[in-house]
Amino acid sequence: MLILLPPSEGKTAPARGRPVDLAALTRPDLTTARSQVLDALQQVSARPDAPALLGVGASLSEEVARNTALRQAHAAPAAKVYTGVLYAAADLAELTGTARRRANTSVRIVSALWGVLSPADKVPAYRLSMGTSLPGTGPLARHWSRALGDQLTGPGRATDTEVIIDCRSAAYLAAWKPPAGTPWLTVRVVAETDGVRTVVSHHAKHTRGLLTHHLLTRPGSPPRTISAVVAATRELIGPVLREVNHLRAATGPDTLELVLS
Repeated sequence: MLILLPPSEGKTAPARGRPVDLAALTRPDLTTARSQVLDALQQVSARPDAPALLGVGASLSEEVARNTALRQAHAAPAAKVYTGVLYAAADLAELTGTARRRANTSVRIVSALWGVLSPADKVPAYRLSMGTSLPGTGPLARHWSRALGDQLTGPGRATDTEVIIDCRSAAYLAAWKPPAGTPWLTVRVVAETDGVRTVVSHHAKHTRGLLTHHLLTRPGSPPRTISAVVAATRELIGPVLREVNHLRAATGPDTLELVLS
């Protein structure tokens, strides 16, 4: 299985640790593409109108200013830097043993700055979203779509034969899509009120995090097919979920629908 996550807006800046080594990150072949985005981000972040250019409010000016020194900033595992709702529920930083090894192998984070990361990759905290367009790189989703190519995990791993559980939002989905024919599930979280189902936001992130944690920590082998993912997800029916549905699509990804309890 391959679990795809978005980065979190909430990040914890590491207090210690060596600066990021681009060549040591997952997919070292992306070093040039990463350097292009990193350099463009540092230049933009030094401008007086940087918050507006990056699409954030003035209250985040301190985080934007931090972008200007990312090559010198302390770095830590992505599992510890990303601390939003999804990551709090997935609890990647606290995994040990088999679950941690499974996470480092089976989880990939699609990032506006780094392209793709494993939870173990060491990076600094930053402020950048995939919907941004930077001078010299243009729209980041297009930049990464070209750089990442067909194989998200790089040469030597056949992602086109693995089931993909996709927890990304639309902006990050645009940066990479699996080759045609890949078993692919996007995760949709809904609540039902008076027979009407509506997509939820905050609870969706939390629930995707719980699903990620469950798939990484449950006993036995990881699911390798769509039907196996659906069966494993149904183990959460009870306190977390009321219903799990597999919604098939004629083209593109199928949907793993999670109905909240």
